[in-house]
Amino acid sequence: MTTGAIKERLDKAKKVIIASHVRPDGDAIGSLLGLGLALQDAGKSVQMVLVDGVSSSFRHLEGSELIVREPAGEHDTFITVDCADFRRVGKVFENFGRPDINIDHHKTNERFGKLNLIEPDEVATAAILTNHLPEWGYKITKPIAAALLTGIITDTLGFRTSNTNPSALRLCAMLMETGVDMTDLYMKSLVKKSFPAARYWGAGLSSLQQKNGIVWATLTMEDRKKSGYGGNDDADLINMVSAIEGNKVGMIFVEQNDQHVKISWRALEPGIDVSQVAKHFHGGGHAAAAGADIPGALSEVQPLVLKTTQEMLSI
Repeated sequence: MTTGAIKERLDKAKKVIIASHVRPDGDAIGSLLGLGLALQDAGKSVQMVLVDGVSSSFRHLEGSELIVREPAGEHDTFITVDCADFRRVGKVFENFGRPDINIDHHKTNERFGKLNLIEPDEVATAAILTNHLPEWGYKITKPIAAALLTGIITDTLGFRTSNTNPSALRLCAMLMETGVDMTDLYMKSLVKKSFPAARYWGAGLSSLQQKNGIVWATLTMEDRKKSGYGGNDDADLINMVSAIEGNKVGMIFVEQNDQHVKISWRALEPGIDVSQVAKHFHGGGHAAAAGADIPGALSEVQPLVLKTTQEMLSI
């Protein structure tokens, strides 16, 4: 069984590198930290790598200061978490070969590891780790619990996604029993916004359009500059767009400085699978939430993606 094989592989590991995807969300950061701190506590040498670093929304997590932007030195074990497509760990890993272990909950995962633990029914990769870390012999301490709880909170948008289930809530209760303040984590990771992020939201909301069952917002490089927002993401504006009634799909287009457009999709009705559209554009995700990075100018990418989304989902 895969979980047994993973336990054996982790037991042997001495020098570990763990990575997750570019533009990391709360589950990428929470899973990376949760697993990384657990392995460190067990006496292993661990490098936790995110090529885009940790966004300000998650720097309150203990251990986040240990996360680096590129690997250095030797390793005997390479692990990816919350990453459906190996290319999304970033170019610094191009010559690393297949990861020894690939742990993820995306149904679009390409099973690129030597050992693959893919559980698409789990709400977050952090939930998979919460289940398996004790089984593998690792203790979930308070800092580890805070990281894993953050992953579950953020990937369920604060327990609002349709896949939120009793088992996920039981895992959260178990993590809270370590003494973690869930309300504080919830506020810091999902609710609180900096002044520049709020101004950035304003630009995005003023761009809102809806047509053919799709509601979308656009964030340009100019919007980012005017607002003073430091990130290259949507500052979680997709959560607000997803709350708009009367549509089947919510989307955000974020112009990047390298002639790319970052796109997020959200299914706003049951039975709609946006992951197939993201996959078409070499992205990935879940039926209810997915994303992709598409090369090209915003003016060319946006009409093409809107048309393809409408056609593929028959809306």
